Amino acid sequence: MSKISPTTEYTLNGDEVDDLQAAVKELRISGISPVDPDFYLKYGECQELLPSGLRRFLEDFRDDRTSTVCQVHGFPVDEAVVGPTPDHWERPDGYESTVDSDLYMAMCGSALGHPFSWATLQYGRLVQDVFPIRGDENRESGHGSEAFLMFHTDDAFRPDSCDYLLLFGIRNHDVVPTYVAAVRDVSLSAEDRRLLSEKRFHIVPDDEHIRQLELRAPDDPALLRAVEMRDHPAAVSVLFDDPVNPHIRLDAPYMRCIGNDPAAERALTALQAELDRVRRPLVAAQGTLLVLDNRSVVHARESFTARYDGTDRWLRKIIISRDLRPVGDDGTPCARVLL
Repeated sequence: MSKISPTTEYTLNGDEVDDLQAAVKELRISGISPVDPDFYLKYGECQELLPSGLRRFLEDFRDDRTSTVCQVHGFPVDEAVVGPTPDHWERPDGYESTVDSDLYMAMCGSALGHPFSWATLQYGRLVQDVFPIRGDENRESGHGSEAFLMFHTDDAFRPDSCDYLLLFGIRNHDVVPTYVAAVRDVSLSAEDRRLLSEKRFHIVPDDEHIRQLELRAPDDPALLRAVEMRDHPAAVSVLFDDPVNPHIRLDAPYMRCIGNDPAAERALTALQAELDRVRRPLVAAQGTLLVLDNRSVVHARESFTARYDGTDRWLRKIIISRDLRPVGDDGTPCARVLL
């Protein structure tokens, strides 16, 4: 059996927490939130404000292509400031309550690459909410709870999906785990690897990419593109790039084999069984940042029962590209919202 990839961890010390809080104070002066793309135009080098040890840790993780997951512990989160877990991502009171955590994420994400978002999700906000929403209990999304969120890579239906997914724990009193499984840890036959590396599969957008805009902006071009990708998906492989150390795209509830292809079905089932075998639980506890290499590791979430009393699990999320195309006036990449 293959060896399970380790999780790299970093714990902030007291001096580093003080430095971070000083950096946050400096960044807050402009009044621009990391939710807004304009923040990254003004503070495109905000990672330089990170404590040097943390910045090196994140840059080493980025540069080490064998690393798949890391955690950073010890970010300060004030329960009184963040307030209760919201009822919905359409937060009428705005984002002031989580701006400090969002600034931590913006700095850490910028050390890895370039933050971006999809216009189809939460109005394209650069930092987004993950918590249970009443009525979505059985949905396969970050807003579900009773349903086990099956293994997936974020936005697997898109060829330009993110390189890194960052999840920050605002609240997780119930210690609900995120399961991770690295593709390099699985053991598959040569035949199954060959089949999974061929374009025998369709992956369609998950429901959130369509229903959010259907309800709020039915004529939005981003919705039209998502519907086109749902109705006319491209043929893709599950494993891609290096045959020896491949990348992976997967979204179990939203994918299927093309046509009648029992061999591909068998290979996909074998892969899913192996991912279950090598999975390990990680907890985005309050003040913990979880960073996933979205091309090398899949993730899932345990089911739980939401209370809707303001104490439910609440994460903030940002996605990162290693190499966005230049868009700034000076030809440099910057954060933006993609259709």
